[in-house]
Amino acid sequence: MKQKIKEFSKKYLVGFIIGSILFGTLGVYAVTYFPGLNTTYDNSDSGMTSTNVQDALDELYNVCVPPAGETIIEEAGLEKDPYECRYFFTGANPNNYVTFNGEKSGWRIISVECDGTIKIIRNKSIGDYAWDTSNSNGWKVASLNTYLNGTYLNSLSSESQDQIIVHDFSIGGVTNTYADLEDQVNYENSEKWNGKLALPTVSEYLRTNSNTNCKTMSSNDSNGICKNTTWMYINDNWSILARNSASSFSVYYVTSIGSLINTLRADYENNATRPTLYLNANIKLLGSGTSTDPYTIS
Repeated sequence: MKQKIKEFSKKYLVGFIIGSILFGTLGVYAVTYFPGLNTTYDNSDSGMTSTNVQDALDELYNVCVPPAGETIIEEAGLEKDPYECRYFFTGANPNNYVTFNGEKSGWRIISVECDGTIKIIRNKSIGDYAWDTSNSNGWKVASLNTYLNGTYLNSLSSESQDQIIVHDFSIGGVTNTYADLEDQVNYENSEKWNGKLALPTVSEYLRTNSNTNCKTMSSNDSNGICKNTTWMYINDNWSILARNSASSFSVYYVTSIGSLINTLRADYENNATRPTLYLNANIKLLGSGTSTDPYTIS
């Protein structure tokens, strides 16, 4: 693995904090620093597909990265999002495995965020739970929210708890009629919840698919084709962070063939649960992201 490190001149430090990742020959060693909150990023004209985490950061923080520099390593599947300041791992099996809470390759990176955090999801379910035992589809009062941010959070190691950052999660109501993924993203973002643990959103599930025909709500896949081009698929019915905007009690879930259904009662107890969380921007990563050599956090 080649090691190539970007050099940053002092003039780019004025008003910004440089975002950088150092990749070593034994794997990936990442220390990330991020610019101020008042910085505005406009990446809408690039249309690039990044090949690694460094490219993603260069793209997101192009205002503070000097022209000179080289790509560090190649890593397939990390794709710039056209709707938000984020990069997503897409495709059937990208190198996005993470060891978290002592669970080797037990988690996977969903996205690299504009604020420098990294969003991850547990690869397997922690068990079957109702969204809300009182049959309400509001996430802020959901019993699953209480469980994840109480009992489950407290079951994690103290080291792992320190690596999680309180973050905004998008919880706006959605509908199957959205033919444009941008509409889906906007409706999700119309309401936020601030906390540590939640579930992946509908649009995150769609955006991890490398098949462009599988990226909209209206492309609900009853034939099981779309499941072959997203790593987020598991052979189970599992809950996502999406309430049906036309109902006070129904929520979305992903079926065992990969399709999206929005008629599930919130008090239904037999859906798998895969927590998501944001890792602190100051973490260090070592590894290549494969299932046998996952990223480790220090």
